[in-house]
Amino acid sequence: MSNSPNVVVAGAGLAGLVAARHLADAGAEVTVYERRSEAGGRVRTRHEDGFTLDRGFQVLFTGYPAVRRELDVDALDLREFRPGAVICSTGEGTRSVLSDPLRDPRALVESVFNRRVTTTDKLRTLALRQDLSTRDESWFFSGPDASIRAYLRDWGFSERYVENFVAPFYGGITLDRSLSTSKHVFAYTFRALSEGRIGVPAEGMGAVAKQLREAAEEAGATVVTGEGVEGVDRDDTGGPGDGPAGGSDGVVVETTERAVEADAAVVATDPRTARELTDVEAIPTEGVPSTTQYYRLPDSTPVSTGRKILLNSDEPSPNVVVPLSDVAPEYAPDGEQLLCATFLGDDARFRDADDLAADAREALSAWYPERSFEGLEPIHTDRIEFAQFAQPPGVHEGLPDVTDPEGPVYLAGDYTEWSSIQGAMESGRTAARAVCDDLR
Repeated sequence: MSNSPNVVVAGAGLAGLVAARHLADAGAEVTVYERRSEAGGRVRTRHEDGFTLDRGFQVLFTGYPAVRRELDVDALDLREFRPGAVICSTGEGTRSVLSDPLRDPRALVESVFNRRVTTTDKLRTLALRQDLSTRDESWFFSGPDASIRAYLRDWGFSERYVENFVAPFYGGITLDRSLSTSKHVFAYTFRALSEGRIGVPAEGMGAVAKQLREAAEEAGATVVTGEGVEGVDRDDTGGPGDGPAGGSDGVVVETTERAVEADAAVVATDPRTARELTDVEAIPTEGVPSTTQYYRLPDSTPVSTGRKILLNSDEPSPNVVVPLSDVAPEYAPDGEQLLCATFLGDDARFRDADDLAADAREALSAWYPERSFEGLEPIHTDRIEFAQFAQPPGVHEGLPDVTDPEGPVYLAGDYTEWSSIQGAMESGRTAARAVCDDLR
């Protein structure tokens, strides 16, 4: 780009930070305004009394193309989960491992003899993995859609497999244990799980946003926190030829502190705010909630899972339990453990914290009858109203394009792609490319 155009980015979540970095790399003067006191949007971390508490249970999929492109994964010092999960039955008081024998050979014997999943289902899983590994990137999120449940039924998976493993596992990914989410989400994440690693940075998921912010600032962008954007209006005061690209007008961005004139603006806020700022009705505003509760366990003997998550095959409360400090020892102080549990649906958001903790304590006691969980103490509860936008079958066809707003205003957010870290980062790059093309 010539003449160093001035671009404002509203929001310092992952999409906004990626957009800012690419715009600054292209030569634009970029200022990012973020209403919160820290960057990261939905990907944030707090540190309290020696514990590392992410905003809800989140993990990083290194199999996502945007993660490999935008992040220095090695510098994040990932603490990795092992593939697969532990299927737990509260009623039977049992635990059984189901893993990927190709990527986790140590769990081969346990997986082969897992009686809660049939041999036919295990073979179909390998066939599904092979099929998705051959698909081009353009195949995903295109073509006919259906629910995850219908997609698995078409593949011939048994109801027992779907209920015991897929429902809780993908309930954790899509926040929808009913499996009514789009099959496109399942297919894309299944491939990413098969091809990459899953983990959390040693310093917490907030390290992802920290790295993206540093990359944007090193490229020349300015990130201003504690100052949000309240309005984005097309600037009609200029005459012909006064604006970028030889005649189009710029924008006036109203923040909580000032009015800023710019050649273009990228709206990278949450979906509801983005719709208010741009009037783009295609932006989805129906959110899926999630509740995560963190626990301290004053016991140095780890809850043994082989660095796998615990799936509740019987009950949705909790959907999964994660021994975080067993995977990432840095998440808890010496001599203590940090666990978390996720609870799905609106009901969980309004339940008393002690009631949620009682559910987690009861489940763990059933799964590990040999040890006591009386000392399991809730230390923080994240009640997130809008953890993802709703993704029923067909929703992705109607998502907005980054260029949908009028004038030199652009969108950046996972809601232009699909609800994920991959979607957020990819949208940021796409928005930056669109701005560059129009201002060039």
